[in-house]
Amino acid sequence: MARIRKAVPGVDPKLLVKDAAKLLPDPARRAFLRGGMSLGALAFLAGCDIVDGPSAESALSKISFFNDRVQAWIFGLNRLAPTYPESAITRPFPFNAYYTEDEAPEVEGDTYKLKVGGLVQEKKSWPLSELYALPQEKQITRHVCVEGWSAIGSWTGARLSDFLQRIGADTKAKYVNFICAEGYSTSIDMPTALHPQTQMTFRFADEILPRAYGYPMKIRIPTKLGFKNPKYVTEMYVTNDYPGGYWEDQGYNWFSGL
Repeated sequence: MARIRKAVPGVDPKLLVKDAAKLLPDPARRAFLRGGMSLGALAFLAGCDIVDGPSAESALSKISFFNDRVQAWIFGLNRLAPTYPESAITRPFPFNAYYTEDEAPEVEGDTYKLKVGGLVQEKKSWPLSELYALPQEKQITRHVCVEGWSAIGSWTGARLSDFLQRIGADTKAKYVNFICAEGYSTSIDMPTALHPQTQMTFRFADEILPRAYGYPMKIRIPTKLGFKNPKYVTEMYVTNDYPGGYWEDQGYNWFSGL
């Protein structure tokens, strides 16, 4: 007897496949679409039948992985996020976290040291004074939250790519992992780490980075969603082992590019 595929509430398989196909460049996209805008095409993509909740979750997880691979494939160092004039800055800039502003971590700058490890030649801890001495530049870019809002801010800091070169990082490694003072963590691919707009941020709106926005250091990545921009960073590791992240381990898309 033929197996009957049942619809999953809230999941439109045709739209799901269309969205996945949009990420593919021609002619791969056309070839994929010729496979059929149907549950069969989704099953082919996901490797499972869409018949119940667990199956749907598995399918969505595999499509998320598929999206990661495609986004990474089309990402390039020359694909820059838009920049804006001072007049476009959002004031006041929103505070957003999974805790209240009063509960934001308090990091003591005088004793702070950024721990660097993994696949790097210079394994040492960097005090804030040495980080501040790095060449810095300002960018005015848009922060895009996964919750559906965005805001434009002014960020000043050192290019992460320059810092990785300075510490002798293996730039052929796959990942850079960040660990934060409050236990938060996230990771990015090496091409994103080497992107010219990916920044070790020390100042916001031309002032020392305030506690609300990640003092003493955040990683500003305008090519990615906000949760990939960690604040209160205390450790940085270069690795070939997939590190995951706080939200990524709970099902968020890992690449999360814009």
